Amino acid sequence: MPFELGIDYGCRQYSGGKRGEKKSLVLEEKEYRYLAAISDLSGFDIQSHEGDHQKAVRKVRNWLVNESGEEADGAARILNAYTDFQEWHYKRQLDAGFSEEDIQDYPTNELLEAMRQWIARGRPV
Repeated sequence: MPFELGIDYGCRQYSGGKRGEKKSLVLEEKEYRYLAAISDLSGFDIQSHEGDHQKAVRKVRNWLVNESGEEADGAARILNAYTDFQEWHYKRQLDAGFSEEDIQDYPTNELLEAMRQWIARGRPV
């Protein structure tokens, strides 16, 4: 997402006000790979996840806690909750007549709505 990163960087540099104080986390699969395309990312926190989604969740969780100063569940609990949601959602979609291919290609807004419903129903398993 170099385009979005560039827009964010430009807003921070030239908008002033609170936008200049905005913090950003950049996730990259391989450590230092970003240097091949962008050498100056001062003010951005760059974390490597090595293509591991669990490590990416851990990095994002830790960054958010660090930046906000708030307490939060551990990465393992977040990942377990996501697994529970995925299982619930998958079964629900199969029961509604979706194929596996349909489920894999599910629109983001509908997925977010399913997450809201899962939470509202007490996070059933």
